[in-house]
Amino acid sequence: MRLYLASRSPRRRELLTQMGVAFDTLIFRTGMRCDPEVDESALLGEGALPYVERVARAKAEHGITLLMERRLPVRPVLAADTTLEFEGEIIGKPADEADATAILRRLSGQTHRVLTGVAVSFEGRTEYVVSVSEVRFREIDDHELRHYVMSGEPMDKAGAYGIQGRAGLFVAHLAGSYTGVMGLPVCETGELLKRFGWRF
Repeated sequence: MRLYLASRSPRRRELLTQMGVAFDTLIFRTGMRCDPEVDESALLGEGALPYVERVARAKAEHGITLLMERRLPVRPVLAADTTLEFEGEIIGKPADEADATAILRRLSGQTHRVLTGVAVSFEGRTEYVVSVSEVRFREIDDHELRHYVMSGEPMDKAGAYGIQGRAGLFVAHLAGSYTGVMGLPVCETGELLKRFGWRF
């Protein structure tokens, strides 16, 4: 069995490969154009749990629409969305280095939640799972913070860090799914795919 992964994330590609799932990548964006159907802006007053579900489902369902438009073979579309919640606020990808620095300063010495929603859409049906993890950072000094931000690693990641990269040095405690914090919770994703006939 084979599916489409509606994500550019190299981490999600690695994790699907680790699971033994065959896939092709389905790209939504070309150049600077964005698909309005999968707008990742949080709605006014929207909590983190409904946010990741809405975005993950929208990506999976829009992926099916793109298959039809592009006349591609129709197979299940898997999409995911990862966001970070701290003090009741949704924290997405940083806008620039100054924003990344500000986010990481807030997280230093604190506990935050990482939520990854995963949706699969196929034959008019969309199924969804979510992984919620708690991550506690140790205190991060200014030198480490500058060095990390200058590496460029925080720039395309929710919460301005990648646990599988250098930011692993900041993680004092993790309760939940390591792969969920990376961007695709392997256990939950496997259970989701079983609903569509996958066998592992």
